[in-house]
Amino acid sequence: MATEENLESMIVQNVLKELAKNGFLQNVKTASVPQVSETPTHRSIVNDADEYIELPPISEILIHEPIHKETVAALKAMTPARIGVGRAGPRYRTTTLLHYLADHSQAQDAVFLDVSDEFLQRMGIFEVQTQVSDREEHLTRPDLGCRLSREAREKISVNCKKNVQVQVFVADGLSSKAIESNVAELLPALIQGLQGEGITDIGTPFFVKYGRVRVEDEIGILLNAEVVVELVGERPGLGTANSLSAYIIYKPTEKTVEADRTVVSNIHMGGTPPVEAGAFLAGLIKDILKAKTSGIKLTTG
Repeated sequence: MATEENLESMIVQNVLKELAKNGFLQNVKTASVPQVSETPTHRSIVNDADEYIELPPISEILIHEPIHKETVAALKAMTPARIGVGRAGPRYRTTTLLHYLADHSQAQDAVFLDVSDEFLQRMGIFEVQTQVSDREEHLTRPDLGCRLSREAREKISVNCKKNVQVQVFVADGLSSKAIESNVAELLPALIQGLQGEGITDIGTPFFVKYGRVRVEDEIGILLNAEVVVELVGERPGLGTANSLSAYIIYKPTEKTVEADRTVVSNIHMGGTPPVEAGAFLAGLIKDILKAKTSGIKLTTG
């Protein structure tokens, strides 16, 4: 028993040292960590008018009388994961379960809701659609989300320049929320970043409804673009439903494989902020144009 207690103490002290090294704790030695003032373990407000329930913030520590409360707080500040939530017997606490259900609902909304027409109008980008007919087919037939409809091909051909250096487009993918949360800042930052890098031959951006990653290959071939950039909603998780990825490929062909793509993921305010991501992508695209390749060949060539 004493050995187990010594091992536990050693693990805690090592965690504290690591947190201190990364700036999360100050003046941490091998002594015990001072206790911080207590905060309520549960807060809820019920509005009788609309029955709205306000849950305590996910950052709140729900462990009953934690031994190293400051350590738990520092760990929770590093991740949106459900740590330090305590338990009621073998089960989650009610507030933890409600947070889980709320996050699950957000993830479902991100997958099943469409990007709004109002958002597309505000962004000034036109819309085309893949060969998918509805949301259910989009989820069950990803192959159809990789192919443009005949109407989409015609509309893109009419509205977009061909033979450009960089063609950027947006696809809903598996998260409409990722599009509406990030593209308004990301797309202008990317265009301005490209222009700042001296890349001015940029195609007309547009939106692909029910799009998957590989639809960029057909778009690149159709427009004969040197580099194609697809901004697409990632599969939502229970901690992040609004994360977006950028898939970049140099001169795609019908023989393109996934290793040919360069990917920048986790673009959202809790990861890489969209404005920062736009600047980073611009520099990356400049490197791809210079190297005349993307994907694995870019990093190993």
